[in-house]
Amino acid sequence: MKKRLLLLLSFVSLLLNSIRAQTYDICVYGGTSAGVIAAYTAAKAGKTVILIEPGKHLGGLSSGGLGQTDIGNKYAITGIARAFYRQIGQHYGKFEQWTFEPHVAENLFKDYVKKGNVPVWFEYRLLSTVKKEGKIQQITVEPSNGSGKGVRTVQAKMFIDCTYEGDLMAKAGVSYTVGREANSQYNETWNGVQMLDKHQFPEGVDPYKIPGNPSSGLLWGISTATLAPNGTGDKLLQTYNFRLCLTKDPANQIPITRPANYDSTKYELLLRQVAIEKPQHINWGVMHIADMPNSKTDINNKGGFSTDMIGMNHTYAEADYETRKKIIKEHEDYTKGFLYFVGHDPRMPQHLRQQMLEWGYPKDEYLDNDHFSPQIYVREARRLIGEYVMTQHNCEGREVVKDGIGLAAYTMDSHNCQRIIVKNPKTGKMEVRNEGDVQVGGFPPYPISYRSLIPKKADCQNLFVPVCLSATHIAYGSIRMEPVFMALAQTSAVAAVMAIDAKKPIQEIEVRKLQNTLLTNPLMDGSQPEILLDNDVTPTKITTTGKWQITKAGGKYAATQLVDYSKWKEKGSIRFTPEILKAGFYEVYIYNPSPMGGGGNPGEAADQAKASKTAVKVKTAQKMEEVSLASQTQVNDWIKLGTYPFEKGAGNFVEITNQDADGVVVADAVLFVPKK
Repeated sequence: MKKRLLLLLSFVSLLLNSIRAQTYDICVYGGTSAGVIAAYTAAKAGKTVILIEPGKHLGGLSSGGLGQTDIGNKYAITGIARAFYRQIGQHYGKFEQWTFEPHVAENLFKDYVKKGNVPVWFEYRLLSTVKKEGKIQQITVEPSNGSGKGVRTVQAKMFIDCTYEGDLMAKAGVSYTVGREANSQYNETWNGVQMLDKHQFPEGVDPYKIPGNPSSGLLWGISTATLAPNGTGDKLLQTYNFRLCLTKDPANQIPITRPANYDSTKYELLLRQVAIEKPQHINWGVMHIADMPNSKTDINNKGGFSTDMIGMNHTYAEADYETRKKIIKEHEDYTKGFLYFVGHDPRMPQHLRQQMLEWGYPKDEYLDNDHFSPQIYVREARRLIGEYVMTQHNCEGREVVKDGIGLAAYTMDSHNCQRIIVKNPKTGKMEVRNEGDVQVGGFPPYPISYRSLIPKKADCQNLFVPVCLSATHIAYGSIRMEPVFMALAQTSAVAAVMAIDAKKPIQEIEVRKLQNTLLTNPLMDGSQPEILLDNDVTPTKITTTGKWQITKAGGKYAATQLVDYSKWKEKGSIRFTPEILKAGFYEVYIYNPSPMGGGGNPGEAADQAKASKTAVKVKTAQKMEEVSLASQTQVNDWIKLGTYPFEKGAGNFVEITNQDADGVVVADAVLFVPKK
């Protein structure tokens, strides 16, 4: 009798919740860049969708200071993600741009949800999930302030977890991992413990409060952990930081003042590092300052001691909300203190202090957060253990999946995981070292498996995880880039729509149909896809005559560019031949990269080496046209040649030649955009 009563009460409770619940086709949790694109894609596909964001802002890191877009190979980014950077370009009067101010990105993300008519619940965080027969039935969210009032319930056919932490995935009881796998687990070489020389302290940095005196204790930020053998797995996370937007514009500048909770002893290691390295400038010497438009920056970690708060995030991934809030505040205090210390501590070299004082917080950014980014850089947290696990073998091309639904192209990149002490074998003295930084690249774009976005069928049949996807620590380090997240989010939304329409689990959809949809309808608006030809990715569409050299240097669009140094002493040309599927007018763009050394001009400056004009021929349906391109303008940018009528098939082409060249001629990528 008691058991029946409990079942009845449970049923009544579920029924009441379903009555109160709001129902959608697709629920997206996490308003990161991926979350916005997933919600927009679902809406464009005609489904009802809700976007839930625990914070106050849209865009995650893409609007949170990471304006220096990490990608490695722009060709790899397709669909709505590529269109995002085109719209960023339009804001700055260019065709395409990958560097931008935070508020520009956030406004664009707001436009996406507005154009998609997507309702957004800001400041709501996940409280619980109800899963039945392998599917999430509903989720309950509460106000992020923890007040306990205003709890809401959402029922949906499909769910997409777009958080950096994988919170919905975890609440749904899906298999995941945290930390670094041992190399032996997947037969990798760059996973687990790695003691390398990138972002490392110079030799001779003493770890003790009183140099040479172990009894005085370790300086702040140094762990007492013992270095494990190379390749050993553990639960450590690569370090977090804030990507810092500062400005040099006095009219838009707020001075960097002494922050609350300031503790100068946290930065003693920086003094010891600087004393040995003697950097001439804070850029590269103390931090990495990437220039953004309008005199702003995207500042990242650089060197042994910088903006990364190494070792202070290890509990973050699985922590409760209050603990995470505390960890984020500690990182904020550390970062603000670091900037103040560099500019004001009298022990810092005067020239470095003076350089730091040129910068300040921007008045026009993060207006509701004291002009400081509200988004900590969660480089890695939980990772799904899904139908397929991406590994180092995928990154390096030794294993190629057939169900690829997007490309990754970045270096296998991990920031340091811990700061420890080791004995210098040459001197016998104990010194401080960072462990965990890995930067291994040199491989072309590679496909990401659809199965890496979905849980095992036994775990869940209606949840996509495009951000905390199924990958080993070191493979995730290559995949974890914002534009890739956006592309994978679009894939997830399209697949969710397919699963709804077919009334199938997400593990059973037709992947070939998904691939075809992404290829033929990349903007989700039915428009004809553009054609992008590049010497790295579409070599069969490109033919050359003469002595063109392949170089990885310079401002190429993909991995390499083609360069001719002959100055027309030997005739040379490169022909780009698109396969036109539909006759009509196409806008034609040529990517104009900068050559950097090599060939006949080693070390020569790009503008000096480059030909003043480049001769281009365009074969259309009607005639051959010749265009003279001012090749020393719009360097590392797309240059529009014009709009041309092309016939169906392969009878059209664009040809770059070295005719009358008075310097270096470069050729890289050509873009054909159907005229709407």
